[in-house]
Amino acid sequence: MLRTKSFAIAWKWAALAATLVFGVCAAPGPGLSADEPPATPLGLPFVNWPVDNPYSAARVELGQYLFFDPRLSANGKVSCATCHPPSHAFAGGDPAPIGVTGKPLRRRAPTIINRAYGQSQFLDGRAATLEAQISGPVTAPDEMGTSAQSVVEVVSNIAGYRPLFEKAFGDSQVSFDRIAKAIASFERTILSGNSPYDRFVKGDKHALSAQAKKGLDIFERSGECSECHSGYNFTNEKFASLGIGPEQTIPDLGLGGITGKHRDEGKFKIPTLREVAHTGPYMHDGRFKTLDDVLDFYRKGGQPSWHLDSRIAPFFLDAEAKAELKAFLESLSGEGWQQIRAPQRLP
Repeated sequence: MLRTKSFAIAWKWAALAATLVFGVCAAPGPGLSADEPPATPLGLPFVNWPVDNPYSAARVELGQYLFFDPRLSANGKVSCATCHPPSHAFAGGDPAPIGVTGKPLRRRAPTIINRAYGQSQFLDGRAATLEAQISGPVTAPDEMGTSAQSVVEVVSNIAGYRPLFEKAFGDSQVSFDRIAKAIASFERTILSGNSPYDRFVKGDKHALSAQAKKGLDIFERSGECSECHSGYNFTNEKFASLGIGPEQTIPDLGLGGITGKHRDEGKFKIPTLREVAHTGPYMHDGRFKTLDDVLDFYRKGGQPSWHLDSRIAPFFLDAEAKAELKAFLESLSGEGWQQIRAPQRLP
């Protein structure tokens, strides 16, 4: 239990530090929105709302409409929610999402839950912010297949959006920058906290089952688990290779495709483990359907490859220990996102 207590103490310090860092924009300053950001669930720090896109309930409302609106795509059938449906914890489910081409997308869509705390976006980290991320799927030929200019024209011609833009930005002018800010604002409200694990750390010793407590101890003792999936969001926001990606028929270089560096080939963003029980299938290509499959993969030490992270190595995990570790991972399922639904009617 000493290791478990050490992990809990480290989590508390990480949460405190994050609150100091991420909470700097919680209170509006001169010229910023006077709206009060909603409280974050237990276990999460304040959300860092950018100075140039402060919290606004009106922007969140507008962003939610835009997130679920398929008219933003080239064929009028694909929305952001197509690849990030609430029913799959805002992650691409199984079967894989279909873009405007009618074909399954090459990469699975990672969950948007808690991306408000992300240091970069996308599995390969090519976008620095949620605002910058929006143009990626909009302009990707196999996703929404359109252009920023076309999206602006479509939205501008929908009369129902004009009062929403005026309420959110002060006038009814539509620009892609405003569209991106609104969608990003909505995405920053998709959170998960107050899990059994969070309540356990805060002092409720009955919040975790005996099985999950043993799983927490295994998680902490397995260095590569708690080192990469660290902090209040269970990710260090860095990139690592599990040996999969470049070996595919059409190689997916991950971070290496962005940086152009050989050493980055096969590296993908380390995902949050919050809601991991609901965000399958797993890995960047969705090759593993269940958590059991993932744990077996790690138990064997990943996939042998020249680019396999040196921290990944085989370790002992019998059926009992596997069930305990899985119980801990399931204890990271929390609250905050489940009430978010598609609007009953679009503008």
